[in-house]
Amino acid sequence: MTGPALAGFEERWADYPREDLYKWIHNSQALIAQGHPRAVELWNKWKPTVMTSFAAFTPDEIESIFLYINTPPVVFTPNNPNGPEVGGVDTSNDFIYWILFGVLLITVFTLSRAIINLRNIVAVSEGQKDPVDEMTMVKFLKNKTVMAFLIFALIVIGGYTTVNNGIAFGRQQGYKPEQPIKFSHEIHAGVQKIDCQYCHDSARRSKHASIPAANTCMNCHKAIEKEPLYGTQELTKIFASIGYDPATDKYIDNYDKLSNEEIKAIYTKWIGDSYMKDMNLTALDRRGIRTVNEQWEEIASSMTNELKSKISGPIEWTRIHMLPDHVYFNHAQHVNIGKIECQQCHGKVEEMDVLYQYSPLSMGWCVNCHRRTEVNFEGNKYYETYKSYHDALSKGEKTKITVEDIGGLECQKCHY
Repeated sequence: MTGPALAGFEERWADYPREDLYKWIHNSQALIAQGHPRAVELWNKWKPTVMTSFAAFTPDEIESIFLYINTPPVVFTPNNPNGPEVGGVDTSNDFIYWILFGVLLITVFTLSRAIINLRNIVAVSEGQKDPVDEMTMVKFLKNKTVMAFLIFALIVIGGYTTVNNGIAFGRQQGYKPEQPIKFSHEIHAGVQKIDCQYCHDSARRSKHASIPAANTCMNCHKAIEKEPLYGTQELTKIFASIGYDPATDKYIDNYDKLSNEEIKAIYTKWIGDSYMKDMNLTALDRRGIRTVNEQWEEIASSMTNELKSKISGPIEWTRIHMLPDHVYFNHAQHVNIGKIECQQCHGKVEEMDVLYQYSPLSMGWCVNCHRRTEVNFEGNKYYETYKSYHDALSKGEKTKITVEDIGGLECQKCHY
């Protein structure tokens, strides 16, 4: 009913032009009508199910889907002792349930034996010759009542596990991907004390925090061209993305029209000159030449991929924090109005050399925060409409007003 699995599609279409695959996605029935061998083969195998047409997809969008299909899934363990330390965890009580289940089972077995012993005492006192057989673990487990209870318990546990795993599906707490540039929040936000909102300026005035553009980086790195850990390698990635030549302190004209080889010549010269000067090497020293080439290979591989062949162009950072499409979240509401510190949701980023997702970002985590977080009514004219709450506070009937009190748990606030 659903057609073949998508994995391995390139091998199955390897004998046909890439454009045929685009046509198949745009309108499969049209390609079948043309008598395309692969299209007809698929139709004969899966008919009468008709594949949905996606005529509006551009080749670039289709290639993006292909890249997603061919990319292995990221597997991570949030509580891996060798991985990042995660916080704001949705606490699980599973171990308590298992302990209670074990205690209940032992209690039932013990009571069963006690009842049989009591029956034997009564039988002996009444002069009966055949006492009731002693309860063993084997007999206990074969008892119909016990078996029914165990089957019921397995169904409950299986249902709970299925629902719990379904709820957690897609969450990425502890996700720590490798980025194209080895950017350290520990150095920028921690050592250099750069405010989060200097780079993520839109967090205080829009829905999205946004990734800063390279020109924000250049506000500092026009002057700071090298760093102690990687030398010129990582900062040259920024220069190469926007066409800034640190050797001349100028932006390169018509940079987007230069080939990768022309770009390589510009920046390998810069890296080589800087490296050899810092290391006090001569131009004939092969160690310097090898290091320049090694650095450039890292730069080129980080700034290009299957869909981006040119080194020039935007830096393609890997997104870490991702909410489902049906969830509405506004950074400005929390940062500018609620005065929530970035670290409350994102953890101590000033201590993270490599950024990772600190919080679970689950619905329960958000709801609990709305239940705890107090709203400051004082001096805010917007909250003057909540007269009943002002009266309750002045009379001492309430000691605080939370986000929950002013509608923070209404479904429509987050699910529009």
